[in-house]
Amino acid sequence: VWRLLKELKNHTQVTWFCLLGLREQEELKGIFFVLSLLIYSVTVMGNLGMITLIHADPEFHTPIPMYFFLGVLSFLDICYSSVVTPKLLVNFLVSDKSISFECCVVQLAFFVVHVTAESFLLASMAYDRFMAICQPLHYGSIMTRGTCLLLVAASYAFGGANSAIQTGNVFALPFCGPNQLTHYYCDVPPLLHLACANTATARVVLYVFSALVTLLPAAIILTSYCLVLVAIGRMRSLAGREKALSTCASHFLAIAIFYGTVVFTYVQPHGSTNNTNGQVVSVFYTIIIPMLNPFIYSLRNKEVKGALQRKLQVNIFPG
Repeated sequence: VWRLLKELKNHTQVTWFCLLGLREQEELKGIFFVLSLLIYSVTVMGNLGMITLIHADPEFHTPIPMYFFLGVLSFLDICYSSVVTPKLLVNFLVSDKSISFECCVVQLAFFVVHVTAESFLLASMAYDRFMAICQPLHYGSIMTRGTCLLLVAASYAFGGANSAIQTGNVFALPFCGPNQLTHYYCDVPPLLHLACANTATARVVLYVFSALVTLLPAAIILTSYCLVLVAIGRMRSLAGREKALSTCASHFLAIAIFYGTVVFTYVQPHGSTNNTNGQVVSVFYTIIIPMLNPFIYSLRNKEVKGALQRKLQVNIFPG
């Protein structure tokens, strides 16, 4: 890894970048610090609480893929939020908003890994709902623990591949100055804006691979849920319909929020985080969405709410 960083650094004269994101609201940095710290704390505690609840409650000890995936989703939310938010919090407090070239490479690489992995994990969760509702007789034999582990491993494999491509795509270009990055973390579009070379090919690579890792999972999700809706429509039992819809509603809401912001940032041809609107959208999916996911799933899922109530009763009224 360090050898790769040295090779990338040899292509450039820039040794550090200055993160200028959210500078237009400089007078509000105290409020933003407190708000960001609160959101990050809730994100970490909420997702850790979800992971702990899934592993500690007896109801979830049987291998239920939906809750296994939910635990992995919480882990991913903690990871990619932690790649960005701590540096943002530090920058609210200090005047030196610099980040070294090496740290910038590492931040971008880890961020892309986890965001891409989450994109494919959401597709895996949609496939799980399709199997549970449309193929219930084969669900237990297909969605085994081995299958779940394979889907998670594949999500990380896609994340690692996309991270290697996107990181190499950016830092293979020379950076000779300026080094002022108009964003609050190292991301591909604002970095390409600083490159001292023709970035046309690099931008094509960005759009193509961003589209692949966004639209391919989205196609799987849309196909799965179209088939799910058809299956629900054919159910004769009203209670069965309500139960099927309730298990899918939280997942579909999380998907809509996540993909809406990612597509706005990376996939549209003129989308760039090199502007205030793009930064606001980035704040939403890097900081706010990881906080919302545990609440979306816990409030919309009867089993999770039941497990939470049991835990609270045991802790507050022991015995």
